[in-house]
Amino acid sequence: MSERVHPSDDRSNTAAGSDESTPLEELEAARTRLAESNGRIEDHGEETVDEVATAYRNATTLLDDYVDRATGTGKENFQAYIQLEGKFDGLVSSLSDDLPEREAFEDALEAIDKRRLSESDFERATDALEPAAAYADLLEEREAAREALVEARKNANKRLRAIDDEIDDHERLLELSTADLDAPVDRLRDPIERYNEAVREAFEDYRLSASAREVFDLLERSTWYPFVTYEQPPDELLDYVRENPAGEYTIPELLEYADYSRSKLSHYVESADELKRSVATQQTYLDGIDAEPLTIDWPPEPAGALRRRVREYRPFVARVAGEETVATLREVGLLATDPDYDRLQTAAQAVVQLTPAERERLSDGRIADELERLRTERERLEDALEVDDPV
Repeated sequence: MSERVHPSDDRSNTAAGSDESTPLEELEAARTRLAESNGRIEDHGEETVDEVATAYRNATTLLDDYVDRATGTGKENFQAYIQLEGKFDGLVSSLSDDLPEREAFEDALEAIDKRRLSESDFERATDALEPAAAYADLLEEREAAREALVEARKNANKRLRAIDDEIDDHERLLELSTADLDAPVDRLRDPIERYNEAVREAFEDYRLSASAREVFDLLERSTWYPFVTYEQPPDELLDYVRENPAGEYTIPELLEYADYSRSKLSHYVESADELKRSVATQQTYLDGIDAEPLTIDWPPEPAGALRRRVREYRPFVARVAGEETVATLREVGLLATDPDYDRLQTAAQAVVQLTPAERERLSDGRIADELERLRTERERLEDALEVDDPV
């Protein structure tokens, strides 16, 4: 049977947008494509297009169903031909007298109105239906246009999210551009580094002296403190440490025992298999319990966040370290009350975060220009997406 070219094929690249099309251009093109598709259907009338398209699909389905069964000279072939002709004649008879392209269906019926059919007869019938095929194409094109518009809207929303991130980055860079790069940031760095070093050393000592059960109690308490981000132990390990006498050992001791042979391990715990199952499989987790969730990042946060972080850290540091380390943490918290803290904190961020390329783009105004273009793009995309979705 002959092949036909879908009417949307010659415009598919435009609707989908070329590789260089922006999401906004794709959205506008998809909306235009759908509007044009609806317009072509309205030119004929929705009901008329539906009737012709339905009749065309039914006719081609009949031809496809009988092309093998109704060709040939056998008795079964002749019976199939009679069935086909009866069904096709009924289809044509059911069409409105004034239906556009009715003649195409009559011509298709005439093509198969003979006592013996060949594949070429079916091809002629299909070719005769070609004028009606255009109506089915109109509906297929509209559905394709709808799908393209849905996809374009998804891409536009995805681009909006990316734009928001880019705007945040540009605004951050512009904020950093005002930083005093010669500011004495060591006034912040030195106390923070002293505290971090002290709490790391203290936690190492704590791991060597506190039972695993006590450490796990500390970790559980951290779930109530958003700034103290310890990972909670797996359930099986937690149950073992809480319920088994071996939980009184320190974490380094449990890790050491996990490497013992079962015969040697039997001298230290009630069940070597249970320790192997619960502890040996979690060595990576146990090794990772350290002071890092109690350290202060560099550069530090804004003053308000730093004050809250220090306040949440304090009971944990008091638990694992001595008063000297707590005093050092308190000193870090006092930094946030320094009248110069914001200036120093911004300078510290700028020194760490600004690359030479970013400094150059800031100095020649490119960051500001890019930010303006991003804001314009976001506004246009938002306006385009606010248009009522016709799908």
